[in-house]
Amino acid sequence: MSISSPDVGHSQRVRPGRVLGVMCAGMFLVLLDVTIVNVALPSIGHGLHSDVAMLQWVVDGYVVAIAGLLLAGGTIGDRIGHRRVLLTGFAVFGAASLICALAPNIGVLIGARIVQGVGGALLLPGTMAVIVEVFPDRGDQARALGAWAAISSLALPAGPLLGGLLTGWFGWRPVFWINVPLTALVILATLRTVPDRPGVDRERIDPVGLAGFVVGLGGLVFTVISIGHHAGWPTITAAAVVTAAALTTALISSARGANPVLPLDLLRRKDFLSPNVVALTMNLIFNGLLFVTTLYLQDVQGCSPLLSGLAVLPLAVPLVVLAPVSGRITARRGPRAAVATGCVVAIAGTLLLTRLTADGGIGWLLAGFGLLGCGAGLVTASVVAAVVRATPPDRSGLATGTSNTARQIGTAGGVAIFGAIAGSPTGAHFIGAIHLLAIASAAGWAVALAATVYGVAGRAANE
Repeated sequence: MSISSPDVGHSQRVRPGRVLGVMCAGMFLVLLDVTIVNVALPSIGHGLHSDVAMLQWVVDGYVVAIAGLLLAGGTIGDRIGHRRVLLTGFAVFGAASLICALAPNIGVLIGARIVQGVGGALLLPGTMAVIVEVFPDRGDQARALGAWAAISSLALPAGPLLGGLLTGWFGWRPVFWINVPLTALVILATLRTVPDRPGVDRERIDPVGLAGFVVGLGGLVFTVISIGHHAGWPTITAAAVVTAAALTTALISSARGANPVLPLDLLRRKDFLSPNVVALTMNLIFNGLLFVTTLYLQDVQGCSPLLSGLAVLPLAVPLVVLAPVSGRITARRGPRAAVATGCVVAIAGTLLLTRLTADGGIGWLLAGFGLLGCGAGLVTASVVAAVVRATPPDRSGLATGTSNTARQIGTAGGVAIFGAIAGSPTGAHFIGAIHLLAIASAAGWAVALAATVYGVAGRAANE
């Protein structure tokens, strides 16, 4: 299948299948870096002499940058063309990966991770937009986006496993080195396959709202980490004041501006807000538990990075396997049934983590991960469907960006909150903190269940 186009390198034809493959590869690469680093964190901490608070920023610096700039990345692509933004994003991501691999200290590594996140924020919305452009037929478009979602879901199980292999055999730096040649290949493939189409949306970005949102989100994460690691009340108070002022500025600007960063009118609707609350809660719990249990496996149980990566598979594999099951349930009975069932299963899984001890409990960990993964696998696809159903067709891009941002905020918040509460894995209270976090996670899933019952659609699409 091909479409005439004079704008793609030396070729005169666009081949949608190839474009889809390149966009899936780019999406996979960016999402891989959310999870591939987790099993390398203990090795990074030992190699760069860093404490847990700084290790949290190795994850959160990347995720906060993505969450804060994701909406802007899509808007910029609409204005100047998504191919240009994609190429810029890949270049930034690859250059930052090189700096990460060469980082002489933890400060340089965190700074490079933030720049990586900027590249990722440019890439994530662009990959979906390009697929929509080259698959204009609704049926082909749905199948293409389904493949895109399935490939991106594979990043979660692939990240810890690949990270464990690389870290166990070669150390932590190859976790970032591997991005450099892969990014170069994706850039070349993008130049050869993706059409260079001009932007059509000339609306301006709200710079005040965007700046307030980015500073507020980063300040919120910094405040939580500072509280958990006893940074001192002057620092904590100053961070909290800056955070409150920045977020207030973002809300006021979004309420008054013509092109708001945050779609406040949609967020006032329970059928749009509720599934986004569920998505944020899911990512917060999921990634928070992944962060602390990785430290538990390596620093408490003495597992190798490879074994730690393998231990995460029961958590990650169900996300991929159950996605089509969730889709079928949603098609027949509406999103509410799948989301509610997933929340109940996840509650059971998180409670099993209260059985972990300093001397053992890996069997309970694997069982808990399995149930938690099944629950999240049922929730993920249905939550996306619920957001789409609650959104007017002419605002689907903004709504999708908002949903992705909510999930990334959950990821950043989970690592910050869970890491702050758990503290150092060598501390006497670490195991007790994991038990507390498991109970709190079950309560969080109960909140998500209540939000599902309150605001997520319960009818099939054809009713």
